[in-house]
Parts: sequence; C-alpha cells; structure tokens
Amino acid sequence: MTIACVDVGYEGTGARAACVLAASWESESPSSTYVRDIDAVEPYEPGQFFRRELPCLLSVLRLLTSLPEIVVIDGYVWLPSPRRLGLGAYLYEALGRRVSVVGIAKKAFGGQSSDTVTRILRGNSRRPLFVTAAGMELSAAAQGVRRMAGEHRIPEMMRIADHLSRGRAGNRAPVKR
Repeated sequence: MTIACVDVGYEGTGARAACVLAASWESESPSSTYVRDIDAVEPYEPGQFFRRELPCLLSVLRLLTSLPEIVVIDGYVWLPSPRRLGLGAYLYEALGRRVSVVGIAKKAFGGQSSDTVTRILRGNSRRPLFVTAAGMELSAAAQGVRRMAGEHRIPEMMRIADHLSRGRAGNRAPVKR
C-alpha cells in the first residue's frame, strides 16, 4: 500500500505543493518526497478554497510514477450538511474516484455530523483531529490516522509534508522536483 500525504504552502501569488509517500499508515519515515513550485495560484475566495488548492495538489501528484492507494490532505473531504464537497471530495473526483482521500482537519467545521466526520485523539493531545474520507469507510480512515507514526497530535508524515510545502528543512528524505 502507498499513502501520499500532501500539503500546500502559499507565499505571495505563488505556492509550493508537497507530497510525502509512505509505505503504510505506520511508516516512520517517507519512502520519497516531492515538491512542485507553482508560480501563480488563484486568490483565496471564501467558500471556494478548492479552486486555489486543488490545482496545486494535482500538480504535485502528477510527479508520481503511479497513483497511491490513499491520499491524505490537510483539510476536510466533506463539509457540513447538507453534505457538501470539501477539498478532499473535489480531489477524489479529480482522481477519477480511483484513489481514497482522507482529510485530517485541525479545527471543527460547524454543523458536522457523525456520519461525515470522526474526532480522534493522538498522542497526549486533548485537542481532537477531525477525520473525513471518500473512497473508504470513515471508521477505517480514522483508524489509519490513529496508527500513523508520530507521538504528537499531527502525524509525522503530515508534519513533513507541511514543512516541505513551507520550504522548511527537516524532510529527512531526498526531494524530487
């Protein structure tokens, strides 16, 4: 199984998309990492975040020789009822529903119901992560996120993707551009 953890960092009118590949939920270090610099991105529009972030995620995923089985994003797959598409659902559709997408959000989004989001605790944190999913059972996605390596609230592979997208050191694996 291959899991891709992806994130996007913005600076000015550009962005850097990062992808960290792991062999399993439990992987402690990436099998490989990728970054893609994007010169111009759409401006932020409330309620239309996917228009800005989705092209960046697709751009870095195009660097892979094959699609992973699961893509983990920093954000929601589904937004509150009525069940609306979040960034992850748009990514799931853009990937032809061939890849499961798991969303890990750090903040609650008002109106979420237990059929679209599961709250989990990791490490010693008392603050939950909010897990959503497309292409796989929500319970399986939540269990996978619980098993992800790292002692802290944010799983290690997501932390590395975040740091790479912001241009920070600490990737511990060669970066492919």
